[in-house]
Amino acid sequence: MPSPDGRVDLRSDTVTTPTPAMRQAMAEAEVGDDVYGEDPTVNRFQERAAELLGKEAALYTPTGTMANQLALRVLGRPGTEALCALRAHVFRYEAGAAAWNSALQLRPFADEDGILDPDALELAVAGSGYHTPEVSLISIENTHMPTGGRPWRPAELAAVAAVAARHDLPLYCDGARIWNASVALGVPAPDLVADATAVMFCVSKGLGAPVGSVLCGSAEVVAEARVHRQRLGGNMRQAGVIAAAGLVALETMVERLADDHRRARRIAEAVAGHWPGSVDPESCETNIVCARLERLPADLFARLDAEGIRAGTIDPGTVRFATHKDVDDTDLERVLKALAAIA
Repeated sequence: MPSPDGRVDLRSDTVTTPTPAMRQAMAEAEVGDDVYGEDPTVNRFQERAAELLGKEAALYTPTGTMANQLALRVLGRPGTEALCALRAHVFRYEAGAAAWNSALQLRPFADEDGILDPDALELAVAGSGYHTPEVSLISIENTHMPTGGRPWRPAELAAVAAVAARHDLPLYCDGARIWNASVALGVPAPDLVADATAVMFCVSKGLGAPVGSVLCGSAEVVAEARVHRQRLGGNMRQAGVIAAAGLVALETMVERLADDHRRARRIAEAVAGHWPGSVDPESCETNIVCARLERLPADLFARLDAEGIRAGTIDPGTVRFATHKDVDDTDLERVLKALAAIA
């Protein structure tokens, strides 16, 4: 289903509109003042999120960035380093917030395949004290958006978790698209985050809800995050109106992510076929296609726009096509036809 203006919007999976079931749930939501902990819909949403990921508690936040920043603030320590990927959202796409909000230095590592090298992490931790900052946290991103939404395999997660455990470090998972990883790998989401001290996921990306993310972890971590959420201006009052859509998303929108993955793979195959070397279709396992701009026509965006199709970039050299619930098979054929005409 195209966007309200009739275009097929592939810029991001955040551009979706709420489903009819979400709109109904929002209209009928039972609400209270969440600052007092009295919004029953928010409470049910948080409890369900924690349950689904096998964590003790959860906290609803307006955005994924806020959830990430709360986690870094609670799990990291001022004047120390958090180890992360070079293209991690917490490092590249949050406006330097970790340094501003938490006096935390992010130390990025190469992530050509989206995965952190446990040996490199081990060496970094061992180097603490040699006139270098102490390491207080390891942060991963699953799926890893800049590598085409690559999901971490359980063995890869276990290797990094082992480093964190050996050094008694918290492990944080930016799981904005953790449900995409679960569906793509056929691995239950709790298994993918079992070793994480805390994990965040978004309901406003592939799950199609209009607003919000959830930070899950121990009761102690979540209680501290709640205090910092207030400091960052993230407290909401009758937030059950939007949390209601999140509940619907968790119950009805996870399994259908496989359709997004299938459609993204078709787009990746088409782009690779028309412009060899632009993208490896085998790397497209979830709902994101990241292609090298230098291998694509200079007028690609203008010609797509002329066909009523939007794409975007994540950096000056990378084009992104993201599939989502508002891109159906008819839209897919429209995109494939346009790409063929441009080629």
